[in-house]
Amino acid sequence: MSVFTKIIKGELPCFKIFEDELTFAFLALDQVTLGHTLVIPKREINHWFDVPEFDYIQMQKNSQKIGRAVQKATGSPRVVTAVIGFEVPHCHLHLIPAWSIGDLNFGKAKRHPEGEMIRIQNEIVKALTTS
Repeated sequence: MSVFTKIIKGELPCFKIFEDELTFAFLALDQVTLGHTLVIPKREINHWFDVPEFDYIQMQKNSQKIGRAVQKATGSPRVVTAVIGFEVPHCHLHLIPAWSIGDLNFGKAKRHPEGEMIRIQNEIVKALTTS
């Protein structure tokens, strides 16, 4: 069972942003920029191209809505996406608020204090529910 499956099942804590029957979204533990969110299919599938089409389409549709909320909450001009897949063997789409191309540098990822994570989580969820 992947760490993401444990998060979905509630066995590990997370800063949840969104959930429906097929997808789950939460803040990345290591934030490239504050607001960095992961969107995953609930099915534990390693490679993005192996995700069943219906699940993948739902993941992408939700990523657009969540990306708009991340942009609104952070004030970033862009929210960039990346599917890397080396860290956890469970497909995940990174949504990263960006002010420049340099903001897509995973080497800059860092942990933020819990209070800061809760604040940005609340801002994103609020933006998601009001859009």
